[in-house]
Amino acid sequence: MKKLICYAFQKLGLLAAGLVMPVWVMANDMTTKYNLRTPATAMAEDLYTLHNFLLVLCLVIFVAVFGVMFYSMWAHRKSRGHKSADFHESHTVEIAWTVVPFLIVVVIGVYATPIVMAQKDTTNADITIKATGYQWKWGYDYLKGEGQGISFLSTLTTPYEQRINQQPKTENYLSEVDNPMVVPVGKKVRIVTTANDVIHAWMVPAFGVKQDAIPGFVRDVWFRAEKIGTYNGHCTELCGKDHAFMPIVVKVVSQEDYTAWVDKQKAKSAQAPTSTQLARANQ
Repeated sequence: MKKLICYAFQKLGLLAAGLVMPVWVMANDMTTKYNLRTPATAMAEDLYTLHNFLLVLCLVIFVAVFGVMFYSMWAHRKSRGHKSADFHESHTVEIAWTVVPFLIVVVIGVYATPIVMAQKDTTNADITIKATGYQWKWGYDYLKGEGQGISFLSTLTTPYEQRINQQPKTENYLSEVDNPMVVPVGKKVRIVTTANDVIHAWMVPAFGVKQDAIPGFVRDVWFRAEKIGTYNGHCTELCGKDHAFMPIVVKVVSQEDYTAWVDKQKAKSAQAPTSTQLARANQ
């Protein structure tokens, strides 16, 4: 009898696993495809947590509001002899639908304000880099910290034939450049944004940063990458016909590798023009 019970539970377990695993795999696949990028900075982690909090809050509000509405429609329908009530002069209802949204906004504000304030704190940066948007490329000038004086342009390298479907698309389609921006892991990097022609926007989702690059204005944002790797972003302002073809690629490397990269770039830049000069020459 005991063996029979164990056998039954084993079969039930296999059946449950067979039903749950496809759902679990599908949920993970949807998370990878449709969720936010995996955070690579503490700021992005905070934004990810805030996003999930607001998502749950909106879901609770949705269920509460529509639950009451549908229940009222079902339980107080005319066929059951109910007559509609008149709340036009109800002070209780007026106060409730004013106070409750106010409290919800206060809760959101208390939760979000520290994150927004932290986003604006660009002081005490280890490295400052100017990111200049051009139609349609990015220029990077290292202004302060290790690497000061380095300048280069970062341009899309995806072949034109892939864009018009004459060649198979690669894994990094529209997210590969000739000169990625390189930063060391664990260092606070301040990005100063501006533009040479129209409004662009510098955004790397994994870092939780997005800042407009506006001609004639200087804006700034910061990040501190905590994981070594390559992170992609794109211009997020409609800047012209090739808006989709000016990706952002940031390589986060160890301090030793970053120092070696700086030495190599300085040796090259000693004989090369700055990114601004190159961009002007191409106009």
